[in-house]
Amino acid sequence: MGPAGKPPKDPTDRIPADTIGGWITRGGSGPCYGLVDDDGVEYALHGTGAGTLAVGTRVVATIGPAPADVDCGPGRPVQLRSVRRLT
Repeated sequence: MGPAGKPPKDPTDRIPADTIGGWITRGGSGPCYGLVDDDGVEYALHGTGAGTLAVGTRVVATIGPAPADVDCGPGRPVQLRSVRRLT
């Protein structure tokens, strides 16, 4: 083996801008949920079809612009397009 190379200058695992990972902070059966992402940003998620999400569940979510006529509480309002439970 040769000498170790330098670390990459740019991140190697690029995450799409419409994808967030974090923990559910306001759970339930929806359609409103709360999430705090890995950077501490709070989101107010609105989406049907996600089922029941318990507080503390780790998820990866695909998001989009929030519907104008919906208020899901504190945080950056977004539409929940899909969610994948990690825990």
